[in-house]
Amino acid sequence: MRTVVVTDPPRADVGDAEKLGEYGVATVHEALGRVGYLGPEYRPAWSGARIGGTAVTVVCWPGDNLMIHVAVEQCRPGDVLVVATNSPTTDGLFGELFATALAQRGVRGVVLASGVRDVVELREMGFPAWARAVSAQGSVKATAGAVNVPVVLGGQVIHPGDVVLGDDDGVMVVPRADVPRALTAGQARLDKEAVNRAAFQQGELGLDRYGLREKLPDFGIEYLSYEKWAEDQR
Repeated sequence: MRTVVVTDPPRADVGDAEKLGEYGVATVHEALGRVGYLGPEYRPAWSGARIGGTAVTVVCWPGDNLMIHVAVEQCRPGDVLVVATNSPTTDGLFGELFATALAQRGVRGVVLASGVRDVVELREMGFPAWARAVSAQGSVKATAGAVNVPVVLGGQVIHPGDVVLGDDDGVMVVPRADVPRALTAGQARLDKEAVNRAAFQQGELGLDRYGLREKLPDFGIEYLSYEKWAEDQR
């Protein structure tokens, strides 16, 4: 790995990233064809946060957060810090003091392939964090890594400047070039869901609204009275 800090990479529009964050992870993930999701391992340190921002990426060594210190300087308002490690770890590489420094720079949150700590303090200050673990395990500052290079989290390649979304459903990435499509498709999905929600509030069933009822026989599904079912069990 080349130990490099790439400065000023192109970023997606901050306003577009914020709008996608408002749509939510599940909506955008579905709208784009079920792509970009980092998987269920990435959980929020505290519930209720929802963000969309542009990625500043970091590669750290296990148990070593030197490069997070280096990366803070590269962050701008509207960014999300994305921390990868070059081998699996759950060490708590990020906590309240990092969050304080990032919040001062207008960073919207952090996503960690490692662990996070100081959860109570993060919740109290309202700084969103997603991680693979919560861990008090400390770290050193001894090994060089990289900043603003492509990284892989949860099987997803994240480039600096891509849009990263996070909420209670998890985390996903939208490639920078795909942001316009995500905005259009996400809004269309929200509009469709609003129509369906209104129908369900009026008592319509998904079986009928989605045209599933006539397909049930193709799945081999039968409707039996309880008496008939009980008789068949004898």
